[in-house]
Amino acid sequence: MTDFLSTHWLDIVTTILGLIYLVLEYRASIALWVVGIVMPAMDIYLYWSHGLYGDAGMAVYYTLAAIYGYAVWKFGAKWKAMIKRKGSDKKEGASAVSSSSEDLPITFFPRRLILRTLVFFFLAWAATYYVLVAYTNSTVPLLDAFTNALSFVGLWALARKYVEQWLFWIAVDVVCCYLYVVKGIPFKAGLYGLYVVIAVMGYWKWKGLAKKAQV
Repeated sequence: MTDFLSTHWLDIVTTILGLIYLVLEYRASIALWVVGIVMPAMDIYLYWSHGLYGDAGMAVYYTLAAIYGYAVWKFGAKWKAMIKRKGSDKKEGASAVSSSSEDLPITFFPRRLILRTLVFFFLAWAATYYVLVAYTNSTVPLLDAFTNALSFVGLWALARKYVEQWLFWIAVDVVCCYLYVVKGIPFKAGLYGLYVVIAVMGYWKWKGLAKKAQV
């Protein structure tokens, strides 16, 4: 038992943090970003030690993205209100200030962003694949690069509170679950299997909230 824990303790701890993150994300709680800073910092070593170099590099990005996400969720509405205030009269400015404390709303992915998002994804996938093949001994470069590239898109969409961010994560989680089984990270594999289920539930929850906000 001691040997098992000494081998998998980091896998277990980050899995627990991942479960906490899931609950907070499902509830659209800003606290998810706090966990989102701590967990990937620990994942860097976990992934690197198992030959998942792309995921290790992605964990660095996750940490930085979590800081960005927190700032957007916390101050996004206020920044928009300040911008509107600059171009309005004093009366409109007062109205903007009164609403500046509101959180960034959950919305649907804008159609105008679909093409540029797809272009970014494929370029990121190709670039990451090249780096993994040319500079590492990764045995799963194609799938590792895929999850990295789509995670970039998913985190950005999450930070903007787009409903469709859940669809990106469903794809990422399915592939990651497979990769972690192959690489011998059992707890993380189980966590990502659960992520798929929660992501489906989260999608329908956020979709309902977005539609309600449009009324």
